[in-house]
Amino acid sequence: MKKNKIIIYIICAFIMAFFTKEFNITSDKETNVNINSTKVQNTTENIQNTNNEYLKVHIIDVGQADSIFIELPNEQSLLIDAGNNSDDEIIVDYINNLQYDKIDYVVGTHPHEDHIGGLDTVINTFNIGKVYLPKVENNTKTFEDMLLAVKNKNLKINTAVAGVKIIDTENLKVQIISPQNKIYEDFNYYSAVVKIEYLDNSFILMGDAEKINESEITDDVNADVIKIGHHGSDTSSSEQFLQKVSPDYAIISVGENNKYGHPNDATLNLLNEMNINVVRTDESGTITVISDGKNIEVEKSK
Repeated sequence: MKKNKIIIYIICAFIMAFFTKEFNITSDKETNVNINSTKVQNTTENIQNTNNEYLKVHIIDVGQADSIFIELPNEQSLLIDAGNNSDDEIIVDYINNLQYDKIDYVVGTHPHEDHIGGLDTVINTFNIGKVYLPKVENNTKTFEDMLLAVKNKNLKINTAVAGVKIIDTENLKVQIISPQNKIYEDFNYYSAVVKIEYLDNSFILMGDAEKINESEITDDVNADVIKIGHHGSDTSSSEQFLQKVSPDYAIISVGENNKYGHPNDATLNLLNEMNINVVRTDESGTITVISDGKNIEVEKSK
């Protein structure tokens, strides 16, 4: 009889331990779900992505210049331009604050100082994967400094020209759609135009490309977001091209009260007539566009 009682006690203890363990496991799972849900809601109100795989395009406020840092959903990163020479610390600090020590792809759209000025510092500071530049040279110290930084890191320069595919996967594509492989009379015409497609969303980042480049592009340019060419100058953003793009948002990187009068009134009027939402760095500061592959939200630092 005593032996039977011992057996019953052991069985009861085993059952109690089993259910206690199951309760703890279930509780942990429920906690994890709540944490993930809160994280998504804090990231953006309307975007829901269960895998937390977001495309984040940061149009950094560097005044009358361009610099765009992109967090790709495959956990890689892309930098397009790095502002003026005096903007290098702003850009380095911004990328550091996002906790990146490597930039997988760097694109210098064209050899004007307000686009490549900070690239030498960026290249010297971070681990760099691949560098893309158009096939054109400039005889400035800014251009030489950038080339020296590339050389010191033993990096190869890949030509930024239409047809180059930086990333080509089923869900994520990053490609250069301009310039064509020809000689131009103006540095702006050499601007590398980058198109990014993430699931159902797409972006076109124009550098300082102008109307002549817009007319030459043969790729599909339809996009949700366009970074307007040449700071909103009237030499870019033709009505015909904007109709092809048909964007929801037009981002303009421009300095407050700049001497060039950018963005041009004609460009702004055209964008307004087409009911395109215009967001400007001189008014909104750094602009971050977030995509979960289906929906887009725009965040402003000001």
